[in-house]
Amino acid sequence: MPDAYIPAVFTRHNIHLHALLVENQAWFSASDLGRLTSKRLDERMTRKLDPDQRRMMLVHVHGLAEERLMLSESGVYALLVYHYCPEYRLLREWITHQVVPTLRDERYSHKVERPTLSVLDWPKMSLCMLHWQDEPWIRLRDMPAVLVDDPFSQHESWWRKASRVLRGY
Repeated sequence: MPDAYIPAVFTRHNIHLHALLVENQAWFSASDLGRLTSKRLDERMTRKLDPDQRRMMLVHVHGLAEERLMLSESGVYALLVYHYCPEYRLLREWITHQVVPTLRDERYSHKVERPTLSVLDWPKMSLCMLHWQDEPWIRLRDMPAVLVDDPFSQHESWWRKASRVLRGY
């Protein structure tokens, strides 16, 4: 039997929500979500979700490992739509803007470095870059644009020359 997952616990209106990150996907306790929505979210209520949006997991809760029905992030949003209530908008915002980012940040907090994005802006183009392991990375598909617009290049593509002639430069 696999080890039990140790969830992070979030509190909203004095109700706990056990959540965890598995393979970079957020999962939430269905029973906790049910208490937050005042609905009984059991196996029957979640059958309308796709199989990849719900699963039973062994989770540590209150010091004990127990099987719990867990819902993926997309499953939670789908249930909030299926059982729509105007108050769920605030619950969705809380999950989207506080719970999920906190789960992801906790995952990386023990790591020294994680990839970051930046944009290089030049007069004729901008280029997205990924910085990882002290190295800048660009997409392979962006390389032709970089090589064509190389300001240090002494030669110019025939297309650039032709377009300059057509524009009257």
